Amino acid sequence: MRTDTTSTARSESTAQKLLDAQVAHHLDRLTGDRLASTVAHLADDVLSAAGRHQIDDLVDREAIKAVVVRALGTVPGSAAVSGIVELATAVAYDGPAEPYPLGELVHREHVEVLLDQVLALHPVLERALDRLTDSPLVSLMASRFMGRIVGEVLQANKAVADKVPGLGSLMSFGTSAASKVMGAADKQFEGLIGETVGKGGTFAVRRLNRIVIETLRDPTTREAVLEVWDLLAQEPVAGLEQVATHEEVTGVVDAVHEVIVGAVASDHVAHLGEVVVEGFFDRFGGYTPTELLDELDLSRADIVADLVRIAPGAVEALRETGDLERILRAQLEPFYSSTEVTALLGSV
Repeated sequence: MRTDTTSTARSESTAQKLLDAQVAHHLDRLTGDRLASTVAHLADDVLSAAGRHQIDDLVDREAIKAVVVRALGTVPGSAAVSGIVELATAVAYDGPAEPYPLGELVHREHVEVLLDQVLALHPVLERALDRLTDSPLVSLMASRFMGRIVGEVLQANKAVADKVPGLGSLMSFGTSAASKVMGAADKQFEGLIGETVGKGGTFAVRRLNRIVIETLRDPTTREAVLEVWDLLAQEPVAGLEQVATHEEVTGVVDAVHEVIVGAVASDHVAHLGEVVVEGFFDRFGGYTPTELLDELDLSRADIVADLVRIAPGAVEALRETGDLERILRAQLEPFYSSTEVTALLGSV
């Protein structure tokens, strides 16, 4: 009986020594110059092994869907994202430390391609604008807008006519007569429309829509926009402080953030997230991780090098606080204290 107890104690002591030796071994591999080599070999081995399997075999798409849905519902409204939004707002408001021309940031040929694509969407815009005719309020606004334009034109023409002897009084008569139809101010114009605002407003909206679409189709529009871009491209990129106060910018950003938080937490966006994940696996599920990296133009060597640069700081911080040894010991200790190891050492 005493022999068995002594043998068990000896086995446990040996197991503890083996545990200490293995922990020391791994700590040595994760310290100093050996750390970079260890991380590089580990990352390379993992990528090599994963590169022999398709993504569909390595990752459960249903599990990824659950992660995406949970992230959509919680991450956008989290304190961390709110802090990032505040930081981005501050950066955008302050602008770059060293101003540079906008043309160096966005090349003109890219602007031309984007402009051509946008102008080609005029049929889509025309259909969207036509739907505005269903809104009585939009119709009223369009009517007021056209009334103001007509009024401004009449006033401008009158100012020019006043400089010509005899033409001013004639223009005044014409303006007076026109005012009976258009009105000299918004209230007169609105009162004239009265109960017919529906038909008059609809006409105004359709007329404005036609003006917008015809303007987009006009070849001069493209040249005008590019001419404006050429002027803007010479201007230095500056912060939003040039156009608004910090409170105004923050208010807009916070409002947009709230809209996004509320939208992404909805069931509709969650379902959309699931569709995106499903589409990703349908498109890339048959790829190996290595092939996917190639599709993303990411070099495997660069990824390994990045890990080697990042790992030393994190591992060194854990080692200095003793957390690294504690984690290693917690992972290895159950094995060395198991009855199987004790029995195996006792039989030696």
